[in-house]
Amino acid sequence: MDKQLIAERFSKAIPTYPQEANVQRQIADKMIHLLTKHISFPCSKVIEFGCGTGIYSRMLLQALRPEELLLNDLCPEMKYCCEDILRKEQVSFLPGDAETVPFPAESTLITSCSALQWFESPENFFKRCNALLNKQGYFAFSTFGKENMKEIRKLTGSGLPYRSREELVTALSPHFDILYSEEELIPLSFDNPLKVLYHLKQTGVTGISGSPSQQLRTRRDLQLFSERYTQEFTQGTSVSLTYHPIYIIAKKKEV
Repeated sequence: MDKQLIAERFSKAIPTYPQEANVQRQIADKMIHLLTKHISFPCSKVIEFGCGTGIYSRMLLQALRPEELLLNDLCPEMKYCCEDILRKEQVSFLPGDAETVPFPAESTLITSCSALQWFESPENFFKRCNALLNKQGYFAFSTFGKENMKEIRKLTGSGLPYRSREELVTALSPHFDILYSEEELIPLSFDNPLKVLYHLKQTGVTGISGSPSQQLRTRRDLQLFSERYTQEFTQGTSVSLTYHPIYIIAKKKEV
């Protein structure tokens, strides 16, 4: 996975991401609800990896009121999107690849929304998080499952190597007790297939190898894509795009 390309695409989408990322905002809302329901408070030291423009970060700060909140993102430019909360003494920003960046140890909670699907090896990251958490630490995240953007995958053959909820739970289980897991399908409606592609571009999701933006280079490519999309995924007067969020709340296993 080309992390540099991913970072570039998300950086370009910074101005448009907040107004287009309605699903990500909905997922972040749900994650906050699940956190407050399933974990013990207070959470004094919190790490959020893949913070992006800070949609989930602001919710975390308000709901958990941690003594320390460390934000991380692959794109250094995301720091400027979070300037309002970075002015607070307890909030800091550490840029870099979450799979390798030196996070502080003895954290209370490591959490994320809609970022883990970009990782090379979630399995290795789970093991790493276990080592970084304190004895009572929690690991809570949302990611996307195999049905995510199934329409795009069917027409172009491209997509991320999504894990199923069962695969994620199995990978977590050596290191964590699973307190809660859930998945759902969220269908979005668009006027036409070009609006779907515009939505993907505005949210930065075109940075993967073999993505629609890289495959649909000519007007003819776009025309054929639009025709097939309309034929296969029309519902009423619109076309659909499916999101498949997975939510997991886990606690570090007691040794």
